Amino acid sequence: MFEFEIAHRDGLARVASFHTPRGTVTTPMFMPVGTQGTVKGISPQELTEIGSQMILGNTYHLMLRPGEALVEAHGGLPGFTAYAGPFLTDSGGFQVMSLGHMRKITEEGVTFKSHLDGSLVNLTPERSIQVQEALGADVIMAFDECPPFPAEVPYIRASLERTVRWLERCVTVKQKPEQALFAIVQGGIHEELRQQSLDLTLPFDTPGFAIGGLAVGESKPEMYPAVAFTAQRLPENKPRYLMGVGHPEDLVAAIALGVDMFDCVYPTRTGRFGYALTDDGRLNLNSSAPRTQLEPIDKECDCYACQHYTRAYLAHLLRAEEMLAPRMLSLHNLRYLHRLVERAREAIAAGRYTDWATDWAGRYFKGQIPDWFRQALETGAGNLSDLSR
Repeated sequence: MFEFEIAHRDGLARVASFHTPRGTVTTPMFMPVGTQGTVKGISPQELTEIGSQMILGNTYHLMLRPGEALVEAHGGLPGFTAYAGPFLTDSGGFQVMSLGHMRKITEEGVTFKSHLDGSLVNLTPERSIQVQEALGADVIMAFDECPPFPAEVPYIRASLERTVRWLERCVTVKQKPEQALFAIVQGGIHEELRQQSLDLTLPFDTPGFAIGGLAVGESKPEMYPAVAFTAQRLPENKPRYLMGVGHPEDLVAAIALGVDMFDCVYPTRTGRFGYALTDDGRLNLNSSAPRTQLEPIDKECDCYACQHYTRAYLAHLLRAEEMLAPRMLSLHNLRYLHRLVERAREAIAAGRYTDWATDWAGRYFKGQIPDWFRQALETGAGNLSDLSR
């Protein structure tokens, strides 16, 4: 049911088909984030039109509001949201970090102080799986602890060991075969801890594996050796998901290292603040120059915003605080990332991923390609055995 078929390889980068009950998706892919059961400001029809293949929902937030029982009464997230494609749900593990000031961790699970009404909420591995089964996602995540950055090595080690014990409980309690449970590899930026997590996690042989605990405050030169180290040690025949990562440069670099799936709030959040993603970098429509520019955000983009509106018009809407502006910028930014991975897939299939990524980066970074990015491409092409060396 969750077969992962690799169609093309170019170094470590690959193009594959991942089969789910609600349809087959093509990787590498970016997943828009619909934390509350909606991608902010974007309709399901628009998501389909711009090429979204799988949407992410969040267990913690949907459990609190409106409650998983109501979602289940609609037939799960597809019926509740009117988006018919595949869904992935985060287990609530990210909230273990992001709501650190409102929670207490024990071996049993995590007790949160609800951000809605201050009531105490218990989230255990068993409860996380129960909620995710009710939400009806195609891919569900094991309940884990995402350590903050920075954190001491003893803390990260104890955390990853507890995450593995929680994984065992998730596997034990899971009942629905039509949902794929992905395990999560932790370990921060430390290779020895990443290896320990791999050694303990891979024997569970889940249908896919996620790389967790990154993009939480560390620098990119610190992050990418950990991505390279982990991705190369995950199974070849299963999807690899880099959690919470969605900046354009991150997608291009991580694809080179063999990552298949990405998610992040970045494209919609940055759109709401008036920024547009382009091959020339991030365009600030709050600045003075776009106010008189009669060109679209991106002449090469086929999204509704770029086909119908000028930069000047969108800049006007921003200044007037009209809701159409953040909607259109969010739509464009999502389409930009979908187009980016589409172009990446084409380059992999043509056997020229390193050349394409280098050309893209030369334009994006305005000729000043960072060392961490170059090293990621070299590692992916097989010119470096390990990015950290």
